[in-house]
Formats: sequence, structure tokens, C-alpha cells
Amino acid sequence: MSAVRQDAQLMDVNPPLVAGRPDYHDVTAKISGIVEGNVRETPRKYWITLGCTLTVLGLLGAMLTYLVSTGIGVWGNNRPIGWAWDITNFVFWIGIGHAGTLISAILFLFRQKWRTSINRSAEAMTLFAVACAGIFPLFHTGRPWRAYWLFPVPNTDLNMWQNFRSPLIWDVFAVSTYGTVSALFWFTGLIPDLATLRDRATSKIRQWIFGFLSLGWRGSARHWSNYEAGYLILAGISTPLVLSVHSVVSFDFATSVIPGWHTTIFPPYFVAGAIFSGFACVMTLLIIARWLLNLDDLITIKHLENMNKIMLVTGSIVGYAYATELWTAWYSGNTFEKFTFYNRALGPYWWAYWTMVSCNVITPQFFWFKRLRRSVPFMFVLTIFINIGMWFERFVIIATSLTRDFLPSSWGMFHPTWVDMCTLFGTFGLFFTLFLLFARFLPMIAIAEVKGVVAQEKHSFATEEVGGRH
Repeated sequence: MSAVRQDAQLMDVNPPLVAGRPDYHDVTAKISGIVEGNVRETPRKYWITLGCTLTVLGLLGAMLTYLVSTGIGVWGNNRPIGWAWDITNFVFWIGIGHAGTLISAILFLFRQKWRTSINRSAEAMTLFAVACAGIFPLFHTGRPWRAYWLFPVPNTDLNMWQNFRSPLIWDVFAVSTYGTVSALFWFTGLIPDLATLRDRATSKIRQWIFGFLSLGWRGSARHWSNYEAGYLILAGISTPLVLSVHSVVSFDFATSVIPGWHTTIFPPYFVAGAIFSGFACVMTLLIIARWLLNLDDLITIKHLENMNKIMLVTGSIVGYAYATELWTAWYSGNTFEKFTFYNRALGPYWWAYWTMVSCNVITPQFFWFKRLRRSVPFMFVLTIFINIGMWFERFVIIATSLTRDFLPSSWGMFHPTWVDMCTLFGTFGLFFTLFLLFARFLPMIAIAEVKGVVAQEKHSFATEEVGGRH
């Protein structure tokens, strides 16, 4: 009894990253079984959820069709608020996509083993969020069929040339580079697992598909050596991209002369906020997937608690950035700058500002308490509040800075139309549909990396047992 009690105490202090003490076969069977399972074996709750997200995705398609056939006048954009929900949503989705590469690249470089069960889903989330983000600036141009003008096409073909001094052009370069490297990073990590699915496949079609995607992987020492070197290089390339892509997005605002925008705090402020919102969205997705696909043993409370700790830190950084903005506006002595922040807190959009502060500054402080930090229903609700708050942060930055121009005669208000709201709602349908399809048809947890954690934990447990006997 004493040995059992000691084991329970040890697991309570340092809970395992993989519950149930599975062996290698159990890990492979558990993760591969989701992909290999017949349609009838997939939980009914999965198909119900997928049906709901597909319905919302259909709404997005209808809204974009209506937008192109009618014109962007169906949105609520006006003068002086030319950037409204569309650019707000663009910055929001880019921020959501931030955490995927962060979890994979930076935590990999720091050798954090707890990333292994969540990194694959986070990487996929990055790609889906970038796809959602690209919709808004593309259709905001009013002529999405001329999107190639945003790229450095020779002016002999366009009779024009892009303005490379514009931060909007650099948005295209930063986001497209980030999306490309993230896709390569995600696919490289998939190769060993795709080979596992190839070897377990029972049909010729599945063998051919997974064989083609696994690029001839055989698991030899040479293959593993090349894989680890390539993965490390991509992690090193991705790390500065994580820090730079949202900094470049922040230049859309920081390089302007609009009060409330032209500030040097925006790049680190946007990066911290992106990590904050990205981790919250990863948490939301993992909790849903954990419930839909019965992955409690692989996505454990320890994974979720560690992510809650990071959200506590980044949420505090975001709160500090809010305070810094207010102090800088006051200390500058600039009448327009001070008025902008006064207008944010007490003007016509005061409700949006205080929603932002409540969700982003007050809400994460509940994670100081271990019981709340380890409560799955509580953290699920909190992550939704955090994402709501981060959307309002982008809305406050854009709308409240534009609603009051330098001349009172130019003042105006923004009111979203039903097309604005349905388009935003529809992008969530696209995001969740892509994630659910990914979770069902590709391994959403890295099989090879989880096996490494299992081996390490078994070795640690055996060492502790031997030490106890002595």
C-alpha cells in the first residue's frame, strides 16, 4: 500500500504527459485508429459537429458570392472608417495562427517535451487561420480577381509597379512566407507518421496515397538523421518568422500618423497579443478534439495546464502594454494622442474597450489558481472569452482611432451590416471544418514524438522504483 501511495503522490506532483502507461503499439494504434477507422466507427458527435461547421462554411460561400456580385458597399465600411471589420478580422486571424509555429518551433528549440501531443494540431491550426485571414484583404480590394497585382509582377505586364514603401505590400510578403514555411514545417513533421499509416494500410489506394506523401520513408538511421537535421533547420527559420510576421502586420498601423497608431510599442505588443490569442484558440480546439475523439490519455491535464500558464504570462504582458499605451499618450503631451485614448475608454465605443480589458487582462488572472487552471470546463469558457477579448482589441485599435478624425466635421461611426457579421461567422465555419477534417484523416498527434516521451517516462519511472528499493 505504501508503494501505491508513493506512486500516487509522485504522479500528483509531476503528472505524466501520457496517461495510462501505454507501450509503443498502444500509442500507434490509438492515434492511427482515428485515421484508419471506418466511417461507422467514428463517434456520432464528430459527424454532428462537422455537419454544423459545414453549414456555417456554406454561409461564408454565400456571403462572398453576394459580396463579389454586389460590391463591397454591402459591408459597413465608410468614411472615416475605411478599415472596419475586414481588417479587424484579418489581424485577428493572423494572430490566431501565431501560436502554431510558436509551439512547434520555439518550444522544440527549448526541448520542451510537453509540446509533443499538441504541436501537430497547433501547426495545422496555423495554416487554417492564415487561410481565413487571407480572405479579408483579398476581398477588401474590391477586385479579388486581380490579386496578382499585390505580387512583384514585372510592370511590363501590368503597366504599373507596386509601392514597396507601403506596409500593405510587405504584409503580402510576410504572410505568404509565413504560410509557406509553416506548411513545410507541418508536412515535414508528418512524414514519419504518414509512413506508419502507409505500412498499416489495408487497401491499395491508402497505401499509394500515404506512400506518395511519406516520400519513401523507411525509418533507417540515415532517414532519421536527415529528418532531424531538416526539422531543426525549419524550426530555426520559423522562429524569427513567428516574431516578425505580426511585427510586419503591426507596421500597417505604426508607420502611419494616425493618433493611437504611430507608436513603437506596436510590434512587441502585437506579437504578445498574437501568442496570447493563438494559445487560447489552440486550447479551444484541443479541448473539443479531446472530447470528440476520446484523446484524454494523450492530451492530458498537464498539457492544458502548461498552456494556461503561458496564457497567464502573455495576458499579463498584454495588460502591461495597455497601461504603457495610456501612460505614453499622457506623457507625450500630444492633444490628439491623449484624446484618442480618452475616447477609447469613455467615448462612444467605451463598451468595446472595457470588454477588451475585462477579457484580456482580468480573465487570465483566474489561472493563478491551480484548481481553476486544471478544470477543463472552466478553461474552455475562459479561452472563448480571451478570443472574444482579442477580437475586440483589434476592433478598438482600428475603429476608435478612425472614428474621430482631426476635424469634428469628419467624425463618424461604424455600424456592421448583416453581411459583415455573417462573413466573420462564416470564417469560423471554414476554420473548424478544416480542423475537423484534418483530425479525422491525418494523424493530429505526432506518433513518433509521443513514443519518445513514453520511453523517457518509462525510464524515469523505472529509475525511481530502483531508487525506492535502495
